[in-house]
Amino acid sequence: MRLNPNFLTSFLVFPLACLLTLLTHLQAFSQLLVPTDTLTIQRLLRQAEAFQASPAARFGTVALSVRRVRDSQEFIGYNARQSLPSASTLKLITTATAFAVLGPNFSYTTTLEYDGTIKDSTLSGNLYIRGTGDPSLGSWRFSGYYDLPALLASWSEAVKAAGIRRIQGTVVGDASLYDDLTTPDTWPFGDLGNYYGASLSALNINENLYRIFFRPGKSIGQPTSVLRTDPPVPYLNFRNTVTTDAANTGDQVNIYGAPFLNQQWLTGKVPLGEPANEFSVKGSLPDPAYFTAFALQNQLLQDNIPVSNSPVSLGGGLPTVVNSTGKRTILNQHKSPLLTDLAQQTNFQSINLYAEALLRTTAIALNKSVKSTAASIQALTTYWKSKGVSTDGFRIRDGSGLSTVGALTADNMTGILSVMGRDKAFPQFYETIPIIGQTGTVRSLARGTAAAGNIRAKSGSIEGVRAYAGYFTAADGERMSFCILVNKFTPGQNRTVTNELEKIFVGLVGLNGK
Repeated sequence: MRLNPNFLTSFLVFPLACLLTLLTHLQAFSQLLVPTDTLTIQRLLRQAEAFQASPAARFGTVALSVRRVRDSQEFIGYNARQSLPSASTLKLITTATAFAVLGPNFSYTTTLEYDGTIKDSTLSGNLYIRGTGDPSLGSWRFSGYYDLPALLASWSEAVKAAGIRRIQGTVVGDASLYDDLTTPDTWPFGDLGNYYGASLSALNINENLYRIFFRPGKSIGQPTSVLRTDPPVPYLNFRNTVTTDAANTGDQVNIYGAPFLNQQWLTGKVPLGEPANEFSVKGSLPDPAYFTAFALQNQLLQDNIPVSNSPVSLGGGLPTVVNSTGKRTILNQHKSPLLTDLAQQTNFQSINLYAEALLRTTAIALNKSVKSTAASIQALTTYWKSKGVSTDGFRIRDGSGLSTVGALTADNMTGILSVMGRDKAFPQFYETIPIIGQTGTVRSLARGTAAAGNIRAKSGSIEGVRAYAGYFTAADGERMSFCILVNKFTPGQNRTVTNELEKIFVGLVGLNGK
C-alpha cells in the first residue's frame, strides 16, 4: 500500500508547527524570567572577574549578588553561594528582622522598682533597676532622651518623690532577663576590652562603655599615666603599659579585658602633644548591670539618700543572692527611642551592642523559650527560611558581624533583603540604611559618580574583609538588592579595593531591572 505524500507531509507538518508554536511561547515566557539587560550584566561580571584576578584579590574571594526586589529574581550571581565573612553588613539582616517582627514603633522599657516597705522616709527593702535589653539607656546620641547624668538624676528624683530618704537594703542592677554569657563565644579576645567589643546585658548603660584618659610622656617612647575615667569606675584595676608616640599618630591603644572581670590590661601608644596634654580611649564595662547600680547609688548619696549595703547585679557573672522582701512596686518607667531610631544608629554608626540587643529581643519575640545567642541565631534563621529564603551557607555567629568565623553567602543576603523589600515595614527599614556618598560609614564612597545618592548600603570591615550590602534603584526605576563580599584581600591594597568597589557601584546603577 502506498501512502499519499500529501498525507505524510500534513502528518509531519502539523506536530512540527505545534512544536514551533510551543517553543515560541516558551521563549517569550523565559524572557519574562531572565534579565534582558545582558550587556550591563556581562560588563558587571567582567568587572567582578577582573577584580578577582587582580593583585588586590587574587588570593581571596570576590562575591557579587544582585536581585530584583519585587520578585527576588536573581540578575547576577558571581561566587554568590560561597560562605564568606559578612562583617557589619550582617547588621542589615538583624535590623530587618527586628522591623519585620517587632514593628517600627517598638521600644524598650526599663523600670525602677522597690520591694519592702516605706516607713518614716526609710525604705526597708531593695531598689531595683530592671532591664529588658535596651542598648540606648543613658546614651548621649538621642535628642530629647536622658544621657547618663540626666538619667541617674531622674531616678534619684523618683526615689525622693516616693518619700524615700534612706534605703535600708541594696541597690540592684537587675539583668536577670538574660542568664547566659551573652558575649558571642567567637568574638576575638583582643576586642572584648574595647568599646566595640562591649558585652551585651539585659541592663545596658551608657552603651556599656567608659573613657580612660592618659597623660602622654614628654617625649616619644616614654610611659604614660592614667589620669581618670569618665564615668568614674574606681573598682576597675588597670595594668598600664601604654607608651608615647609621635604627635598626630592617633589611637593605637588596645584594652584587654573580659566580661565580669575588673582587671584591665592597657597596651599600645597614644600621641604626643595632644590638647590639654591628655588623650582618651574608649573601653567596655565588664558588668554594665553592676555599674548601673553603682552609679545610681553614688547619685543617691550625692542627693543625701544613704544606702546601707553595697550595690550588686543580677544576671550573668557570679551568682548573687538578694534578700527580696516581697512584691516589687514601680517607681519609674523609662522608654527607649523607637526601633526606627535605634536601627538607624545601628546601621549608620555600626554599633555592635545595638545589633546584639536587637538580635536577642527579636528572637524572644519569635520564641519565648530562647535562652542564648545560639538559640537566637537559630530563631532568626528559621524565620527567614519560613519566608522562602535559601539559608544554605548561612552560618552566622552573632548579630553584628564582629565574629571572625561567622559567614553567609551573598545569595543569603540578597534573598533576605529582597523579601524584606516587600514587607510592610520596609519603608521605615529602608530609611535606616546609609546613602553612598552622603551619610553614615559610606559617606566618603563614590563621591562625584552616578552611584552617589543612588545606593543605600551598609558597610562591613574586619581584618582582610570589605563588604557592602543594601539596595539601589536601577536605571529603569526597579528597586534591586545587592551584596558584595571581598574576603582575604591582599594587605596594603585598601585603596585598590575601594577603587574596584566604586566601579561596581557605578555599574549597578546603570543596570536595567525589567
